[in-house]
Formats: sequence, structure tokens, C-alpha cells
Amino acid sequence: MILYAALAIVFFLIFSGFFIVEQQTCAVIERFGKFQRLAMPGLNFKIPIIENVKSRISLRIHQLNVEVETKTEDNVFVNIVTAVQYRVLNDKIYEAFYILQDPDQQIRSFVFDLVRAQVPLLLLDDVFSKKDDIANAIKNELQAPMSEFGYEIIKALITDINPDSNVKAAMNEINTAQRLRVAATERGEAEKILKVKQAEAEAEASILHGKGVAGQRQAIIEGLCKSVDEFTKQTGSTADRVMDMVLLIQYIDTLKEIGASSKSSVVFVPHSPGNISSIGEQIRETIFSSDALKK
Repeated sequence: MILYAALAIVFFLIFSGFFIVEQQTCAVIERFGKFQRLAMPGLNFKIPIIENVKSRISLRIHQLNVEVETKTEDNVFVNIVTAVQYRVLNDKIYEAFYILQDPDQQIRSFVFDLVRAQVPLLLLDDVFSKKDDIANAIKNELQAPMSEFGYEIIKALITDINPDSNVKAAMNEINTAQRLRVAATERGEAEKILKVKQAEAEAEASILHGKGVAGQRQAIIEGLCKSVDEFTKQTGSTADRVMDMVLLIQYIDTLKEIGASSKSSVVFVPHSPGNISSIGEQIRETIFSSDALKK
């Protein structure tokens, strides 16, 4: 019985020495409290009782989010959230485990120091536009010291920038006012273009109307000249008498049109029926006076 018990203990100790290390993980083996070796992923063996697995270190990429409160050059307090991605170097697992006790706290201290040194030199608007520069500065600042401790800095990202709520409201009002000013300017330019085009159209219409009136008058003059010549040849009258008759006929037609208008009620005619013969002379004097004033 004692022999069986001893054999059972031996087999138990032997089998207890086997252990498995997961992928992307490394086990630290110590012998009587002293570092002995590293166990890689797969099935491993340690001497029972004498050796033990001190810790298992993940070789995957870790991410640490650090929130820093600081102020900008224009005295605006902002909360900046920085995401630092890092991992343990395969050839410096010993340093990562034994030298640096708390890597997260170490990285957090570096981020606090750098953000509070960089952001106060920038205006609030520049913090948003230059966040990539701040992130690159954080990565470059962390790369060298963390490499000595066995850690590689993969990437540093500025994931969020949160100014005070009152500052956000003021920035939104400024942006709204700028957009309204641009819209008003564009609307004014559009109205200006419409008015210019309308004035150009009216000018062209006036020119065309003037040409039409001039053509109409030219046609009337040519028709009158031809009619006067024909009438003079057929009746033997002088041109002056023919023109008097034409002017009198037009004058009478004008009076008839005025009387036929529905909007006219009373018309004062500056002559009497006995002075019909002087109408032509009055019309000619009016025309000659108008021409003299134009000249």
C-alpha cells in the first residue's frame, strides 16, 4: 500500500509539471523565486515544487485610454482623451515583467506631461486642427523610454476633445453667424446680378423700341412725301396746302379718338369752329418750336 501511494504521488507530481501556454502569451518560470526561463505557447514542463509559473504575459496589442484636463492658449479648459496602443516586445519580455511594475501608470504619466506641455501653446481652434501633431508627439515621446522597459508604442490617437459646454455653445453661435453672413453675401450678389441683367434687358428694350419708333416715323414721312407728291401732281395744289390738310385730318382724328375713349369725360379744345383754318398753322408752329428747343 505504501508503494502504491508513493507511485501515485510520483505520477501526480510528474503530471502536475505539465502546463499549456496559450497563443500570443508567454509564461515566466521561476525557480525558488529566481527567474529561470520563458515558456512559449504550447505544451511545456516545469519541475514540480521546484519551479512555478510566476505570471503569464499577453503579447497582444493593448489600448490605454487617458483623459487629460488642460487649458489652451486662449484660456479655454478642455478634456482631451488619448488612446495609446502598445504591446510587449518579444525579445524584451524579461524587462517588461521585472523592470516596469505598472506600464499603464507609466504611459499615463507620460501622456499627462506631454499633453499639458503641448496644448497650452495652441489656440482652441488649433487643438482641433493639429490633433494629429499632438498624437505623433505623444508617440515619439513614449517610444524611447517605453522601449527600454520592453514595450513598443504602436499608435497614439486623440479620440476626443471636449471643451466646456458654454464654449461649445459660443463656437456654434460663431459658426452660425459666419454661415449667415456668407449666405447674406451670396444672396446680395444674386440680387445684384438680377438687377444688372434686368437693367441691361430694359436698356436693350429701350434701344429696340427707339429703333422701332424711328423706323415707324421714317415710314410715315416717306408715305406722306409720296402722297403729297401724287396729290400735288393731280390737283395742282401746293405742298403747303396739302400738308395743312393732312395735319388737320390727323388733328380731327385725334379729337375723335379722345372723345371715343371711355376714360375721358370733358375735353377743352383751345379754338373755335370759326378758326379751323388756323389749326394747321398752330400745329406747324408747335413742331417748329419743338425742333428749335431740341437744337
